[in-house]
Amino acid sequence: MGRYDLTDAHSALLEPELPTNVGTVGAPWHAQRPIITGILWRLHAGTPWEDIPARYGKWKTISDRYTCSSA
Repeated sequence: MGRYDLTDAHSALLEPELPTNVGTVGAPWHAQRPIITGILWRLHAGTPWEDIPARYGKWKTISDRYTCSSA
């Protein structure tokens, strides 16, 4: 686990508040935990979206999820 990764306890607190794949149309969503951790990493580091480490997923997916959720 990386320095700024969500712990199991943090993830358990957030999970009930996150959207699910149930009833969605199209491709299923990626796992929520690495995407949220990628968002937090990017906000902490202050780097461009393209510099998010690959272990969190595709930078474009993470950026899109952040943009949609902050609107």
